[in-house]
Amino acid sequence: MKVLIFGLGYVGLTAGCCIASEGHHVVGIDVSETKVEDIAAGRCPIHEPGLKELMGTALADGNLTVTTDVGEHLLDADLAIVCVGTPSSVDGALNMSFVAGVSRQIADALDALGTERAEKLTVAYRSTVQPGTTDRLIRPIFEEQLGSRTEDYIDLVYNPEFLREGSAIKDYFHPPKIVVGTADATPNAVMEELNADIDARTFWVNFPAAEITKLVDNSWHATKVAFANEIGRTCLAVGIDAKQVHEVFVSDTKLNISPYYTRPGGAFGGSCLPKDVRALHALGTEMGTNLHLVDSLLRSNEAHKFAIFQHCINGLPAQARVLLVGLAFKADTDDLRESPNVDLARKLLEAGFNVDIYDPCVEAEMLIGSNLGYAYSQLPTLERLLVNEDVATTKEYDRVIATNATISHLSLPASANIFDISAL
Repeated sequence: MKVLIFGLGYVGLTAGCCIASEGHHVVGIDVSETKVEDIAAGRCPIHEPGLKELMGTALADGNLTVTTDVGEHLLDADLAIVCVGTPSSVDGALNMSFVAGVSRQIADALDALGTERAEKLTVAYRSTVQPGTTDRLIRPIFEEQLGSRTEDYIDLVYNPEFLREGSAIKDYFHPPKIVVGTADATPNAVMEELNADIDARTFWVNFPAAEITKLVDNSWHATKVAFANEIGRTCLAVGIDAKQVHEVFVSDTKLNISPYYTRPGGAFGGSCLPKDVRALHALGTEMGTNLHLVDSLLRSNEAHKFAIFQHCINGLPAQARVLLVGLAFKADTDDLRESPNVDLARKLLEAGFNVDIYDPCVEAEMLIGSNLGYAYSQLPTLERLLVNEDVATTKEYDRVIATNATISHLSLPASANIFDISAL
C-alpha cells in the first residue's frame, strides 16, 4: 500500500519506518523543513533504539520518502495516518489545533483532486484525543469541505498506538492489543491489511470506545506508579524492604496482577477492602508519608455508591416496587459487612421506595457476630425485607436491581425491568 504519515514526531516516524519495513511505500509529511531535511539525509531526529537503522534501510530501499507538502500524494494513497501532537491546554484539556489543521489539509487536498481520485481514502488518527472528537470535530471538518461527497471520499478510523519509548519498534510489531474505531464498529479492509502481519488481538469498536482507550490505559499506568510509590515511601518510613514487598505483591497473578479487580461494576465492600484501606491511610498519617491516592479511595468508593443509587432510581415513580437481588458484598456469601448493596438498600428505603430483597445466601436468623450487628444497624427491618425465590419470581416489580451473579439463579419474566449494576 501507499501510506501517508502526517506528523513525523516520535509516533509518526517510528510507525512510518516500521510500516516501510513491511514493504509498503510510506510518505512522511511534516511542517518542519529542518526535520524533513534531516530525515532525508539519514539523520534521525529522535533517539530510539534501532530506529536510525530502520529509517536508513527504508530510505535506501525507496520505501520511505519525506516532504513538507502533501501535493499529489493523496491521488494514489491507500491510507493516511495522522500522528500530530495533542499537547495539554492551560485547563488540562487536549489541544486539538494540530489535529484540526491536518484534517483541513487533507480535506482541501481531496477537494482539489475532485474526481481524479477514484478510490475512497482511509484516514486513521493515532493522536490522543478526547472521546467524541472524531464525530464532533474531525468529521465536520471534512463535511464542511467535501459536503455530500464525504462518505464517497473517506473512511474515518481511530487507531490508538501503544508504543513505549525505548522499545517502540518491538511494541509496534508486538503490541498488547490493536484497537480500531470505526463509525459502526465493523472492520476496515485497509486497516486489516496494514495489521495483517501483527500478532495481537484486534478490537473493532465505535469511535468513542477507541478514543478513550489511551486515556484509560495511561491513567491506570499513572495510578499504578503513584500507588507503588506511596507504598514504597511508607515502607521506607517503617523500615521495611520495599523491593521485597514488591516481589511478594507481583507474585500473585491471580488477584494482584490480573484483570480481576479492573472490571467496572459495583463499589467495593466487605470485611477486608474498606478496613485495610483505612488501616493503610492511618499508617500513612502516623508516618507522615502523605498517601494522597490511598486517601482518595474511600471517597471515590462513596461517590460510586451514590452514582449507582442515582442510576438505579432514574425514572422510577414515587413509592415504586423494587426488588434488590443480592445483598451480600458479593455472590455466594452471606457477608453483609460494609456491603455496598446494604448501603443501596438503605438509600432506596430512605427515598421512600417499597423494597424487597432476595439473596439465596442470606438468612436473617443465621447471621452472627459483627455480621449480624452491621446488618441490623443499617437495615433494622432486614428480616421483613428478605423474600424467598417464589416471591421474587412471581411478584410484580417496577424495577429489579441485580447486584451480582445471584440474578442468574432467578427465572424472571422477560418483561422484568432489570438494572444490572454488576456490569455497568
